[in-house]
Amino acid sequence: MAMIEVGFERQNFHPLKRKSALLLKLIAVVFAVLLFCEFLIYYLVIFQCNWPEVKTTAYDGEQASHEPVLKAMFLADTHLLGEFLGHWLDKLRREWQMERAFQTALWLLQPEVVFILGDVFDEGKWSTPEAWADDVERFQKMFRHPSHVQLKVVAGNHDIGFHYEMNTYKVERFEKVFSSERLFSWKGINFVMVNSVALNGDGCGICSEAEAELIEVSHRLNCSREQAHGSRRCGPGPLLPVSAPVLLQHYPLYRRSDANCSGDDAAPPEERDIPFKENYDVLSREASQKLLWWLQPRLVLSGHTHSACEVHHGGRVPELSVPSFSWRNRNNPSFIMGSITPTDYALSKCYLPREDVVLVIYCGAESLFYSAFSSLELKM
Repeated sequence: MAMIEVGFERQNFHPLKRKSALLLKLIAVVFAVLLFCEFLIYYLVIFQCNWPEVKTTAYDGEQASHEPVLKAMFLADTHLLGEFLGHWLDKLRREWQMERAFQTALWLLQPEVVFILGDVFDEGKWSTPEAWADDVERFQKMFRHPSHVQLKVVAGNHDIGFHYEMNTYKVERFEKVFSSERLFSWKGINFVMVNSVALNGDGCGICSEAEAELIEVSHRLNCSREQAHGSRRCGPGPLLPVSAPVLLQHYPLYRRSDANCSGDDAAPPEERDIPFKENYDVLSREASQKLLWWLQPRLVLSGHTHSACEVHHGGRVPELSVPSFSWRNRNNPSFIMGSITPTDYALSKCYLPREDVVLVIYCGAESLFYSAFSSLELKM
């Protein structure tokens, strides 16, 4: 009788061992899928991005000189959710995606400066002081960066409100965190950062102050050009580099619609012919002409539409609308990589992992896990 019992126990031991091994394998697969979808996929995708090549030799008459190259990243419309809108899971998911994408890009690409073209927050236009402080703290954690990398941010309508919602308190609150500088120069390159929400042209106090600041920037840029050619009208003080500026803002310059935009990350075809509203979707004609006249930029980068578009103003000044950086606004977010010198530039786009690809991987893993677990239960 004892021999029969021992034999029975041995017969049941081996199937139990096989089932335990299968369960451990399934747990390992789940861990591997999580590791890939939440970490490794960002390295795999962003590793394929490369800085564009730009000519670094400039000629002054017959003399050639080597120009330094500035590596700059441009991203837009992160829209960190606040305390009122969005489910907590939505907030957690989207913010984790942006944090992993940004930190991976910093590690792999090593940019020298990062520009965020507005709408950093989703609810800055109405958030309480406590909610604002919480949003800022989360932003600083997500977009942390080494001290040798500079981070520059321009205001968007979701940060300080549309023109009719904007007030001095919201503007100063934003500028206290992100600085109020309008002109940033590095390696002989000038960047002009515009509060485009304040360019409504109705003479409001904030609007008048914004225009006055831009006129002063225009004067400094013109003086540098003139003094480089022998004029002494500018008087004492440091000169800016003699380089046409790069204009950075949230609202795009005026265009009728996105009808001429194309590409995988352009607006959907059914939306491209919808006319844009001035001072809401794009800047007004008048404000756009002022900026082009005052600053004479060689390149314009903007956000706001959440979709990509490239247009030329006056047939000579290119503008690139940068798509949203967040899965909440796009299935295929991206950012722009710029290799910039004082006289030239080259741009390329770096796509982030697609949300639908990640979801397909998770669904496939779930189906595999369910099938294997069902098979395990049948054997038991």
